[in-house]
Amino acid sequence: MRVYIETYGCTRNRADAEIMEALLLNAGYELSNLDSADYVIVNTCAVKDPTEHHMRRRIKELLDGGKKVIVTGCLPHVNLKAIDGRVSGILGVKSIDRIVDAIELAERGERLVEIEQRSIDKLSLPRLLSGGVAFVVPIGEGCLNACTYCATRFARGVLKSYRPELIVKWVKEALAKGYREIQLSSEDNGCYGFDIGTNLAELLDELTAIDGDFRIRIGMANPNHVIKYVDDLVEAYLDEKIYKFLHLPVQSGDNRILKLMVRNYTVEEFEDVVNTFRRKIPDLNLNTDIIVGFPGEDEDAFQNTVELVKRVKPDKINVSRYSPRPGTIAARMKNQVVGWRAKERSRYLHRLRLSISYEINKKLVGREVEVLTHGQGKKGGIEGRTMNYKDIIIPDGPVGEFVRVRVEKATATYLLGTPLF
Repeated sequence: MRVYIETYGCTRNRADAEIMEALLLNAGYELSNLDSADYVIVNTCAVKDPTEHHMRRRIKELLDGGKKVIVTGCLPHVNLKAIDGRVSGILGVKSIDRIVDAIELAERGERLVEIEQRSIDKLSLPRLLSGGVAFVVPIGEGCLNACTYCATRFARGVLKSYRPELIVKWVKEALAKGYREIQLSSEDNGCYGFDIGTNLAELLDELTAIDGDFRIRIGMANPNHVIKYVDDLVEAYLDEKIYKFLHLPVQSGDNRILKLMVRNYTVEEFEDVVNTFRRKIPDLNLNTDIIVGFPGEDEDAFQNTVELVKRVKPDKINVSRYSPRPGTIAARMKNQVVGWRAKERSRYLHRLRLSISYEINKKLVGREVEVLTHGQGKKGGIEGRTMNYKDIIIPDGPVGEFVRVRVEKATATYLLGTPLF
């Protein structure tokens, strides 16, 4: 029996896919390409309305093409009714350990649908380490926030942090397999450990003590949690094994909108975290997220966001247009912003973001930097990451190695360099 897994969305979904791959291989199934697969597992994302529509179209396309489909991921939790009734099984994010059961039942003409919030420790499950440069290590699942626009929490639930010793074990195993970059992932890395008496800074101290020449990329962390231990976290970041990369989502530059979102921090607190990091880490690569067109966002609120961006000057902004998600409080709010206005604001912020990013990247031209090479770039050459996680392309070079590079050219989204070997 041949199975193909098609994964969408975040790095958490990638890690879930590798767990399912290992479970299937251990049960005697063959992992194949799409064309020859007997079953296709669609590991879905449903963070935004357009993403959900894409998932629905893709599932229908596969079914119409004669494929047997099992749906996993976030979509079953966010909008179960959106899933085509012809699928052979549906598993929630905390039921992926039953993927073999789902196929076996489907073969007998039965359909397994399980989306309950079970308690499973995914780091205790097997996982396929297929090789490469970067390895995703989930450090927890769920979060402590209740953002009014978010449907992901319906899928991932309340925070469950994984034990530090299991995280260390997986990092060591990945390094032994030749991986050079460890990506720490969860719905909110900022609150890691709050439920088990520790925090992200303490975890990083354990991970950087592991022998080997490798780098750690820390995923998204929300400001309301980071501010509680920001000094300790900055100290942990100073270790050479940590990429100087901070993904700190602000979502809005207006305190009234942040309150409507129930983000539990102010613009001023967000800036305090940024300034605390930048005082110790001048080359910090700051990424943030902004939602435009949230219900009640008037012109003054949007301008406050623009002014925040001009003050803070993030290296990158992930700009999203607000889209109502099923079951969320924000979907029922009055003063929904019309689509054309949200699109207009999104375009303006995107242009501003590119301008700021280019000015920051341009200052790197002529500098020599250390780069971890990742592999073939989409536009040719070898793609790599600098030690503050800037994307850089060099003409040629070894993959999975640290190389010295001179930055020759900058764009708003990546750098071009020459290796110095």
